[in-house]
Amino acid sequence: MLAGRMETDQRFELLSDLGAMIAGEVMLDELLATFADRVARALGAERATLWLIDGATGEIRSRVATLPELTELRVPQGHGVVGHVVATGELVNIRDAARDPRWVDDIARLTNYRVTSMLSVPIARREQLRGVLQVLNKLEGVFTERDEEFARVLAEQIGRAFDYTTLRGADTQRGLNLTGQFNHVIGNSPAMASVYEMIVRAAQTDATVLLHGETGTGKGLLARAIHMNSARREAPFVHVDCTTLPAALVESELFGHERGSYTGADSRVIGKVEAANGGTLFLDEIGELPLLLQGKLLRFVQQREFERVGGRETLTADVRLVAATNRDLAAMAAQGQFRSDLYFRLRVVEIEIPPLRVRGAADIIDLAGHFVDQFARRHRKPVRLAPSTHDALIAYPWPGNVRELENTIERAVVMARGSELSTKDLALRRPDDSGLWPVASVLAAAAEVTAATEAIALPPDLSLEEAERRYARAVLDRCDGNQSAAARALDISRNRLARLLKV
Repeated sequence: MLAGRMETDQRFELLSDLGAMIAGEVMLDELLATFADRVARALGAERATLWLIDGATGEIRSRVATLPELTELRVPQGHGVVGHVVATGELVNIRDAARDPRWVDDIARLTNYRVTSMLSVPIARREQLRGVLQVLNKLEGVFTERDEEFARVLAEQIGRAFDYTTLRGADTQRGLNLTGQFNHVIGNSPAMASVYEMIVRAAQTDATVLLHGETGTGKGLLARAIHMNSARREAPFVHVDCTTLPAALVESELFGHERGSYTGADSRVIGKVEAANGGTLFLDEIGELPLLLQGKLLRFVQQREFERVGGRETLTADVRLVAATNRDLAAMAAQGQFRSDLYFRLRVVEIEIPPLRVRGAADIIDLAGHFVDQFARRHRKPVRLAPSTHDALIAYPWPGNVRELENTIERAVVMARGSELSTKDLALRRPDDSGLWPVASVLAAAAEVTAATEAIALPPDLSLEEAERRYARAVLDRCDGNQSAAARALDISRNRLARLLKV
């Protein structure tokens, strides 16, 4: 009786927690691995595996599993029990694996793990199969109809959850787009891979982090990723936008105030620093912080000590600091506009966030597809991105970065008249806001980028450095000396191109 009640409580808690688990910018494999362990416990089994269909290859992959023997399993379509579930969309409850004709023991031999009973449930969303939830070896007896019912509900919830993660799938095809290391953070370009590596390493410590990048590059999202992948993930994440703080109230907003400390202060109010105790304090656009307050912030950064406005008691707060800026703090410090001692305290770990234009074509298209899916659901408009738009999206310089791309896609979805978004629907604006880019100009720029890299021959005996230099020069010539177009064609920044062209 008690065991049954505990099992029911576990199952209810698991279902209610799923949405919250998916909501954070966490490392997907860590999130789902924890989830797999909980599924196994809730169903009274030894192991659980979440198999996902790779929408690009059709392969069935174990994204996460209670699998100490191997990092990943891959199964072709139609192979074994998982392949059967993918092919038929049917739930399969096997009491004796060795006697079932659908059972193939190659994986069991590979892992040296004996399978007896098995429950495999399809994960589908809007009639499109996304994967299979598989639970192995019931600890007592066999999987019951009650287990089947719970597993179906759980699989349905998982399918819904995928709609809000980077593990997303198109409504018109089975499978998922298995890209992205962090939930809600899209992109697998080399430029972003180095960012991900630094985020993971920084998150494992309490070191202060400074995120530097242009406006709209996603600094806030990555700050949350640092928090959500740290030991402080259960504590508050407090976001302070330094650009919106009134100059006269900045100190009070950060450190709080005592009653009667100034006109209108009718009660004691704690500040953002105190509210973040135990968690992470994110100071966004810290370059806008008034110079006079930087000294008080420096004291807090050094000692984690502060006083409320109008108070005399020295208080402490255990917070992890993450700051972000789109300004050159080193140059500001040299000009006396930002305290150099504060700057050096903030940049214990400094992470450069690349602008969208240098992240490469794949990231731009992945992000655009993600935003189309997101806004199509939000505005209840079943639209998709036409393949003919890809060249224009890649050629456009995106001065507003990911934020501009997001706003562009939302506007296109809202205003779309048909089921497919065209280049005209995107209505890409000139970087100087002087009006819309003519569609022909965008497509011409795209064609220029494509043509620039075709049929360039180099001698075979060049050093790598000289080969890179000659190739860059050849591409620049193809682009008639247009360095922006050449940089786009080479998928590098203009600064990198300038360095390559130096003699």
